[in-house]
Amino acid sequence: MEQLSTIIRIILTGVGAYISIILMLRISGKRTLAKMNAFDFIVTVALGSILATTLTSQQTSLTAGLTAFGTLVALQYILAKLSKRYSTVNKMIKSEPTLLFYRGDYLHEYLKRERILEMEVVQAIRASGTPFDQVEAVVLETDGTFSVLKDSQYLMEHVKI
Repeated sequence: MEQLSTIIRIILTGVGAYISIILMLRISGKRTLAKMNAFDFIVTVALGSILATTLTSQQTSLTAGLTAFGTLVALQYILAKLSKRYSTVNKMIKSEPTLLFYRGDYLHEYLKRERILEMEVVQAIRASGTPFDQVEAVVLETDGTFSVLKDSQYLMEHVKI
């Protein structure tokens, strides 16, 4: 009987948490779960952990779980607003894109700093479908993805060379 009540509690808590989380995320916007920087990643992992704890722990009520979830979503929202308004905050929490390959040369200092192998750059070029001889540059973006560029206009505007 105790096992049945635990299962019912998990189901009811799960439904309540699911509906509440969807509402909070819709209100807070897409940025809350965006793959933008390390802080966004940490918040995403923390949100998953809170949800799991709320669902499986008898010591954590739905109200406590939703309060924790709402607190993180609110902090993420506030941080996004502050980083948009104040460049100092923006620089503290966000990384810059890193140029890894430029006009046929691997930039070994940056490859080493970012712990990227030359082979990973080659794989990114292959995955982009761009012929190697047409690649102007390869940039490691702030979200960990590679951008393979055919012209340097983007570089002049966004990346320090």
